Amino acid sequence: MAQQSWPQELQKIPFNPLLLLVFFIPFLYVLKRITSDKPNLPPSPPKLPIIGNLHQLGTLPHRSLQALSNKYGPLMFLYLGNAPTLVVSSADVAREITKTNDITFSNRPKNTAANILFYGCKDVVFSPYGDYWKQAKKICVLELLSLKSVQSLQYVREEEVEALNNKIRDSCLNEASVNLSEMLITTSNNVVTRCILGQKFKDKNGESSFGELSKKVMVLLVAFCFGDFFPFLGWIDVLTGLIPSMKATSRELDVFLDQVIEEHMTKKSDGGHPNSLDFVDILLQLQKNDMPDFKLSKDNLKAILVDMFVGGTDTTSAALEWLMAELIKNPSIMKKAQEEVRRVVGKKSKIDVNDINKMDYLKCVIKETLRLHPPLPLLIPRETITSVRLGGYDIPPKTRVYTNIWAIQRDPKVWERPEEFIPERFEGNPVDFKGQDFEFIPFGGGRRGCPGMTFGVASVEYVAANLLCWFDWKLPSGNVQGEELDMTEISALTAFKKIPLHLAPILHSP
Repeated sequence: MAQQSWPQELQKIPFNPLLLLVFFIPFLYVLKRITSDKPNLPPSPPKLPIIGNLHQLGTLPHRSLQALSNKYGPLMFLYLGNAPTLVVSSADVAREITKTNDITFSNRPKNTAANILFYGCKDVVFSPYGDYWKQAKKICVLELLSLKSVQSLQYVREEEVEALNNKIRDSCLNEASVNLSEMLITTSNNVVTRCILGQKFKDKNGESSFGELSKKVMVLLVAFCFGDFFPFLGWIDVLTGLIPSMKATSRELDVFLDQVIEEHMTKKSDGGHPNSLDFVDILLQLQKNDMPDFKLSKDNLKAILVDMFVGGTDTTSAALEWLMAELIKNPSIMKKAQEEVRRVVGKKSKIDVNDINKMDYLKCVIKETLRLHPPLPLLIPRETITSVRLGGYDIPPKTRVYTNIWAIQRDPKVWERPEEFIPERFEGNPVDFKGQDFEFIPFGGGRRGCPGMTFGVASVEYVAANLLCWFDWKLPSGNVQGEELDMTEISALTAFKKIPLHLAPILHSP
């Protein structure tokens, strides 16, 4: 069979490169348009079908995400179920979010537990970004958690810390060790409950009834909810009993807060300090004054109260627990801190606020504790309002954003010997935790930064100063060096020591 050849007419047409370009350029243009529609996302670890990267979080997500970030970079894109998620493990990126794109990153993702337990997210922490959130945060910052309010409630800290000191003194006389972790939780509960509600609400066993309720809230807030990651599987949360449990706790909380508010409307909670106002008093006054452009409903009021308690209790006690654990492991640092505290207090029988202001090394110890052990290792997630360019990558709208504080504050590119407890690194160092130095942001920063920072730090400083002034400390085994102390953490909403801190106190003799 003769080989087929091109027609002679076509064979005579000369090759024309310009003609080729005429057809090729439109093809490249269409190809570019097609590929340019695909966003340039940050690096991602491999994911599994349906669950995405959920299996890679582990029991301590802040550690798992740090390990992944070491491999894939400080800006990492994950899929947690159906939820696109950005993980930030770099001070520079955290600065870019807060300084350049704060509004874009100021929303909160929908959260089933928060919606049920915080009255439809009418609080400050979980409320979506908008006019209501702005007004509610303004109330918290200017009325509830201002420096003036924190100072006016100092008497509560003094009374509760004196009660703590007395319990420890009794243990000293009996030569008994104490569960310091439990004591610190009780003291934090009492301080926060009195500041918010005006009194300690005890059940028949002497336990804080509101404290038990708040524990339920915190457990439910971190419970895995299918509907938050797989909206089409939300029905499973009903079958497992999670949603019914949330609703039952919400009803219990609602009845309790209604009772508290009713009591505040008919009588003053703390007759011993008639000039001081607890948070319920302040909110009721604001509600009565009928603020222009903002109506503070009863549900708004209750949601904000729950916010204050959940945000103020565990974080304070966890910071104090880690502080004392680190000092036990580092006896020379404890000795230096005790010498400063005792020198400032002198022969006085009580520590006052002015004394705390002179304890520079104690403040360095607290800063170093917050650096190594931030109470919230992962900030409560934000959500992008619109698409945004970040770190050279395209971030889609409605992307959840987790800032890994734990990884940032242990970054060897920023911190020398980052895994070691060295308070001296803050001596003469202007770096502070107020949200402007992004290598050190235990309270977050920007619009969604923690409004309770001043309140929490005041409690940590006062309790720590008392523990170091009046007592010496050692492990029950007598090993003052602390080599036997287990520093493993357990992560819920707040990171606590996995094994509670049991110590043997010794009454200090000047």
